[in-house]
Amino acid sequence: MKNSTPATGAVVVTGTSTGIGRAVALRLAANGYQVFAGVRKESDGAELRNAARGSIEPLILDVTNSDHIKAAAQRVLEATDGRGAVGLVNNAGVGITSPTEIVPMATIRRSFEINFFGQLEMIQEFLPQLRQTRGRLINIGSIGNRVVMPFAGPLNASKWALAAINHALRVELLPWGIHVVLIEPASIKTAAVDKLEQDGLDNITQFSDHERFLYEDAYRSMLGNATMHVRRLGTSSEAVAKAVHRSMVSPRPKARYLVGKSARPLAAVVKYAPDRLYDKVRLKVFALPKSFGARAGEAQPHLMPQGTNQPKVATDGRRKAA
Repeated sequence: MKNSTPATGAVVVTGTSTGIGRAVALRLAANGYQVFAGVRKESDGAELRNAARGSIEPLILDVTNSDHIKAAAQRVLEATDGRGAVGLVNNAGVGITSPTEIVPMATIRRSFEINFFGQLEMIQEFLPQLRQTRGRLINIGSIGNRVVMPFAGPLNASKWALAAINHALRVELLPWGIHVVLIEPASIKTAAVDKLEQDGLDNITQFSDHERFLYEDAYRSMLGNATMHVRRLGTSSEAVAKAVHRSMVSPRPKARYLVGKSARPLAAVVKYAPDRLYDKVRLKVFALPKSFGARAGEAQPHLMPQGTNQPKVATDGRRKAA
């Protein structure tokens, strides 16, 4: 089915209080779209509306709240006299970092609720409208869809899950001419970067002595180098907003848009480098030693958790099987 280009109409954008979502909402409004902007609180919505050159209607929208999602869909139908949205931009998300071994399961589940299940529920709720308008579904993913950052395994896992749904929907929605696009930003300068670093430093204060011994040095190195890279070489969130707008107006948008100075080099490493070389690149990028955690893996007996089996050591210094 031939697809039209929705150059005007209603677009729903989630997570617009700050950063990428805010930039997307403002750009789309400035280019003639009627933007329904999901925000966390009313003051965020008022500030966004005051900054806009165009039509923005803020909606209190927590993507983990089914009632909020249903109310947003109903409001868009009412405001458009039943025509519905011509675009859905899934941007709401949360970032977490931690050594995977010790991140609380509740934290991982919360990340997936926001970064994956919330996005999927938005898609399910708005697809009838997009089918009616033959609109666009645009998901804001991450270079983490391709490059897994050490100590960001749970975060990247949620992004990979969203990318998988994106790939499935590209084919499933072809009969109705709905283009499905994945935006993959890398090193974008937003307040979220500072928050991610501060949350990581706060996280360290909760480590036990044993966890500090295993991971603190390497984890601090990752946090410092990752955030320094973004501050020095990062790209403005406006670049992501431009990619979203391009996805809306292009007759045949790309399936994926890499955004940011480091996005293409990182994607190329994953695509062409053997896994071992890829691992070495990640160690270098985040300034991690080849052997870290308990100083090259040797656990100090007095810091071993109670009940942990300690490795037996032969007289020549080699480990014996426990």
